[in-house]
Amino acid sequence: MERVRFITHTDKEVLLVEFTNCTPEEVTAVVEEARRVISARPHNSVLVLADFTGAQFSRDAVTRIKEVATMDRPFVKRAAWVHTETMPNVFYDAIKIFSQREFPTFGTREEALEFLVRD
Repeated sequence: MERVRFITHTDKEVLLVEFTNCTPEEVTAVVEEARRVISARPHNSVLVLADFTGAQFSRDAVTRIKEVATMDRPFVKRAAWVHTETMPNVFYDAIKIFSQREFPTFGTREEALEFLVRD
């Protein structure tokens, strides 16, 4: 799936999970693909950049994000989210609380990438 792919930033591998302009059903499909890719990696090794530009959300899509964010926690070293404006705060908070993870948000991919690769 083209929406889930590794990119390189300052010689570090970052998993780009692109939800750009997705419908709620597409969000669920992208989350599933991201889960498959992330869980195949060693523990505490994956840098994840999720771009939510223009994405739409349903209760079911958010429930799946919560579940996957919980399942992939052991594999993710650091995560950053971009353009979460279309995600209602109640959904964002529910994902953080359910997964017991922090998801720093950024206005641009470049800002998020700098955060992810910083030691």
